[in-house]
Amino acid sequence: QVQLVESGGGLVQAGGSLRLSCAASGSIFTFSAMAWYRQGPGNTRELVSSITSTGDTYYADAVKGRFTISRDNAKNTMYLQMNALKPEDTAVYYCNGGRRGPVYYPGSSWGQGTQVTVSS
Repeated sequence: QVQLVESGGGLVQAGGSLRLSCAASGSIFTFSAMAWYRQGPGNTRELVSSITSTGDTYYADAVKGRFTISRDNAKNTMYLQMNALKPEDTAVYYCNGGRRGPVYYPGSSWGQGTQVTVSS
């Protein structure tokens, strides 16, 4: 099974930027789509953004226009560029390998999560 490892989280002031990375231990073409989820304090895990193997992307309304998802197939890595961060973006961010469809279907491959904290 392909292992996923997130990195790039940290503490940033509101309005700042962070870039998260999700490195896979094998080929990311194992997944027809990949995604970023987040789970804030007291909240359920929610889908933030997804990207298919052909580059089609999806963004939750809360992050549209501020976050950009991308993937580097040669490096087997997915990224999430987060700009104009808000305190409500504070959460543990997880990457997931899944499959494409009418919606994103999460698979069983999850990273360990990386903490993003946005101060006001």
